[in-house]
Amino acid sequence: MTHQAQGPLAGRRVIALEQAVAGPLCSRHLADLGADVIKIERPDGGDFARRYDTAVKGESSYFVWLNRNKRSLSLNVKHPEAREILHRLLEGADVFLQNFGPGAVDRLGLGAAELRERYPQLVICSISGYGSGGPYETRKAFDLLLQGETGVIATTGTDEAMAKLGISVGDIGAAMYGTIGILAALVERGQTGQGKIVETSLFDALAEWMGYPALYQLYSGKPPARAGTRHATVVPYGSYRCGDGQLVLFAVQTEAQWRSFCELVCERPEWVRDPRFDSSSNRRVNRDALEGMIESEALATLTRSDVTARLEAADIPYGDLNEISQFLEHPQLSERDRWREVGSAVGPLKAILPPFTIEGFESPMNPIPTVGEQTDEILAEIGYTAPEITSLHDSGAV
Repeated sequence: MTHQAQGPLAGRRVIALEQAVAGPLCSRHLADLGADVIKIERPDGGDFARRYDTAVKGESSYFVWLNRNKRSLSLNVKHPEAREILHRLLEGADVFLQNFGPGAVDRLGLGAAELRERYPQLVICSISGYGSGGPYETRKAFDLLLQGETGVIATTGTDEAMAKLGISVGDIGAAMYGTIGILAALVERGQTGQGKIVETSLFDALAEWMGYPALYQLYSGKPPARAGTRHATVVPYGSYRCGDGQLVLFAVQTEAQWRSFCELVCERPEWVRDPRFDSSSNRRVNRDALEGMIESEALATLTRSDVTARLEAADIPYGDLNEISQFLEHPQLSERDRWREVGSAVGPLKAILPPFTIEGFESPMNPIPTVGEQTDEILAEIGYTAPEITSLHDSGAV
């Protein structure tokens, strides 16, 4: 794949020393915006996320998700000649991104302070588990561990059992904040000519996302209740069973919605004046009684389609509790033309467009590279001759 310059970040080069999820998702966001992302991979197997599973025609579902629009350069970063290649790349780069384990880049001579001095124009982004400083700085970290450390697991599940969230929210959050920080630093560099050091972590991303339960605990003295598919503090809000056994999701958040819900959906106008339910706080205190009445009295004689028709008429927000297979057929994806194909070593694969739209631009959705697929191409771009490239292969540097 030859990199095609298009999009808001066209002409920007990102050198990504990355693995797993947080770093690759951050760099994929930049690649989706048109940056030339050069992914550095070990020659002996590459990013270990390539082997997380074999669900996508033998390829890893994680790797396919995270690594379109990039070019792969295989480098044994511990080899002296590979270090020289890295520095040649950094001389002409705009961004250096890394999410290696604690201290790894420092041992390679690629620490942020050292790079900042050598390449003052460079935006340097480090994504870590726990952030710089503090007693956990050197701990290795993965999403499960950070969900546990930050209390995310304690907010999820039911009274009987906590539950880990089924997607890598810590990694996803850190990738988002890394992207935001990099873009802000590039904007400032456009004014000053100077790069910046950007840091984020899985811990800090989830700490931000724990804002509401943290404040609830801090000022009420107790945590929000684990409520399964329902809301910890807003009632009724969640999944409810209809008379035909099907579930419907709906959310009643305001007093006006509560009145409409009682009168038009449940046909129980007396509930509006019931002192157990006449305020949000009272409905929360009397959750069990109210939710039992909703299912056993109001919805028990109605099918799911009856309930959704009434919710629609009452202007109450509602939705489906979909399985993943149903999500894949969602009309919001198909009718808005959100599916594309990306190339790969195993043929064309389906992918969803990035979650933003920019007038006049669509992400190129270029192929997912094999390990080191663009190594020779990239080396030639930074001045290596064909004999020199052969020698680098022979030495084990690439």
